[in-house]
Amino acid sequence: MPTTLERSPATPQIPARAAEIVREYGPFAGADKIAGVTHDGDRVWAATGTRLLAIDPDTGEVARTLDRASDAGTAFDGTHLYQIAESRIDKIDPATGDVLKSIPAPGHGGDSGMAWAEGSLWVGHYRERKIYQVDPATGAILRTIESNRFVTGVTWVDGELWHATWDGDESDIRHIDPDTGTVLERLEMPAGMGVSGLESDGAGLFYCGGGPSGKVRAVRRPKEKRA
Repeated sequence: MPTTLERSPATPQIPARAAEIVREYGPFAGADKIAGVTHDGDRVWAATGTRLLAIDPDTGEVARTLDRASDAGTAFDGTHLYQIAESRIDKIDPATGDVLKSIPAPGHGGDSGMAWAEGSLWVGHYRERKIYQVDPATGAILRTIESNRFVTGVTWVDGELWHATWDGDESDIRHIDPDTGTVLERLEMPAGMGVSGLESDGAGLFYCGGGPSGKVRAVRRPKEKRA
């Protein structure tokens, strides 16, 4: 995701509720930014540019590090990590840190967040305001979803597609209709508090990368939207 943020064209928005931030993690030694984030069912993984950090969400301590290029989105398929590194997506063995395979990133270097769902990678294209469904074996784009804001983090939870936006000093987390791109719900972050990456823990929290703050923030997922 580019470091210089521009304001996208004004469009009507549905009313937002304030995001409930329940915990902050970091900043972490040697990491001056957080890009992608994911959750492996136990730990939160955060991309810092040159390393992936595995964070214990109970203690906030870094349990492991992997020395890997990690410029943007991160995802976990239940076995492997996927990491955007410039214009490619690396498939990584989390036990060894080895790159098992690489495919082209759909945004050719303009990619932002990434998630795994239903056998596919879902990749944000920041300035194009798009989310791509990507074949993890080939990198082929299977589907494109349009947004009306710059797309940063992306996550699926309980069949719901959520993505983060970051536009100037404003950022929110939004639930959208995956067929139409219509915004169904918005959680607004405090002014100046951006979301660079997004992942659900599968339950009551979203984990949000904090960009140049070097922090990861846990945000409450709205209860009425839980399955």
